[in-house]
Amino acid sequence: MSFAKEQEPGRLLDLFQSIQDPVFLTTTDGVILDVNRAAAAALGKDRDVVVGAGICQIIHGGRWPHIECPLEEFLRTCGAKSENTRLPGLGGEYLLIVTPLTDPAEQVVAMMLQARKLTREEALQVETIRTAQLAAIGELAASVAHEVNNPINGIINFAQLISDDAAAESLQAELSGRIVNEGERIASIIDSLLSFARENENEFGDVDVRDVVKECLSLVDHQLRKEGIILEQELSEKDCRVTGNFMQLQQVIFNAINNSRYALNERYENSSPDKKIVISCAPFEEEGYHCIRTTVRDLGTGIPQGILDKLFEPFFTTKPKGKGTGLGMSISFGIIQNHGGTLTIDSVLNNYTDIVFDIPRAGTAQGDRNA
Repeated sequence: MSFAKEQEPGRLLDLFQSIQDPVFLTTTDGVILDVNRAAAAALGKDRDVVVGAGICQIIHGGRWPHIECPLEEFLRTCGAKSENTRLPGLGGEYLLIVTPLTDPAEQVVAMMLQARKLTREEALQVETIRTAQLAAIGELAASVAHEVNNPINGIINFAQLISDDAAAESLQAELSGRIVNEGERIASIIDSLLSFARENENEFGDVDVRDVVKECLSLVDHQLRKEGIILEQELSEKDCRVTGNFMQLQQVIFNAINNSRYALNERYENSSPDKKIVISCAPFEEEGYHCIRTTVRDLGTGIPQGILDKLFEPFFTTKPKGKGTGLGMSISFGIIQNHGGTLTIDSVLNNYTDIVFDIPRAGTAQGDRNA
């Protein structure tokens, strides 16, 4: 018998099922006790398949063992009062209202999760908050990077002097060489930090995003073929001009392709028909907003939807230690924001990842930086 039926048969169940928004009843550990029809429809799954499963598995498609699902953590820690959070998944971005259900002794016995899809205006407000947070982090990053930059360059130079004076193949030469290598690695991270924090100083002009894509692909084509990665291009024949900076947009596409390469190589050791990257670029319009939409899709490892929001946080990376700094997506996010656009990521674990960035079309009100 379902959780709703146990509480009060008949009318309570009818009310539960008549709610237009998706509603989930779960334990505090995230095990689903019941769902209404709207939730089952949004999931595209039968109720019998959903009940008894974990909320992260059903909504996000699962997670990696070394990364905790933020939704599961939220359910365990939200306390006895109703709270709101965001819910990536269910085919869109949702506001999630979490209401603890208590017994006569005021003990929390279950959680009710009601999901409401965000409007475009609400989604833009979320982006504004995220941009402000990244700007604050950028100021801190720039301050730290400047403070560390000079000392680390001094360490590298002194270690190089010791290395130059050391006998070949001596312990002194080996250790000083290691200091130089590790110092240069730190210097590379600092450079990425400064790129993340740096204000745009480059000129903007008319840029055809298709030309940016073609230039990037010409530079990585050999590496993709070497790794057995199939490349598909879907470039519109219509005008795809934006007001922007060619080199910065190139950096965004390079970063997206490199992330896709890593995911594909992790999932497919050898060649496969599904080991491919699909890049598309075309005009897009929604609610009077005219932009050029560029999508980089791969069929690699995918990303748990529960952590998609964290991908834009500096130093957050899904890669193993030493494989990435966690700054690539943060830098890309800042570049696209500086172009007046938006960058989003959609992914399903072990299925696909879409990196999508929209930039206002040149000649539109949104695309005029001087408007």
